[in-house]
Amino acid sequence: MYEGAIQDLIDELGRLPGVGPKSAQRIAFHVLSADPADINRLAGALRKVKELVRFCTSCYNVAESEQCRICRDPRRTDEVLCVVEEPKDVVAVERTGEFRGRYHVLGGAINPLEGIGPDNLRIRELMTRLSGGTVRELILATDPNTEGEATATYLALMVKPMGIAVTRLASGLPVGGDLEYADEITLGRAFEGRRAV
Repeated sequence: MYEGAIQDLIDELGRLPGVGPKSAQRIAFHVLSADPADINRLAGALRKVKELVRFCTSCYNVAESEQCRICRDPRRTDEVLCVVEEPKDVVAVERTGEFRGRYHVLGGAINPLEGIGPDNLRIRELMTRLSGGTVRELILATDPNTEGEATATYLALMVKPMGIAVTRLASGLPVGGDLEYADEITLGRAFEGRRAV
């Protein structure tokens, strides 16, 4: 539609996850009309994140040093390990304030349709961590979708012979939700996970 640099920017923005063609165009024109100092700050932040951010050598969360802040925290227990798919999932669990253990970020989920198998994830590294004998419980906090369920099932089968307790996050109805809008699987899990009042 446009020519030169503006079209190149729209094309690059459109490659970002969750950014469609209209959003890419809107962002590009915002950049075009923005103050140069603001754009330089944005460009600097993008360069800085690529230069400084890496994966934690212990849990594979994002970090700016060898280990992330969670792995460096001596107040956290080593006996409970929570497995998540992506670093953004660590943030979601941390926001609850309920978990005081450690994490392991797989880097995705098993998805045969996209060619992602167990060897493409950090499962080997997880098994190495578990073989140390410190972990007593492994919490599988993968997404409640087909890929997340497949990954959780695979991990459960791999870990059970090690004598480590394997648990899965409960799933069910969201607070403020209506029963009539819940899908059958979510409602079924809510029934399975019911507790005494």
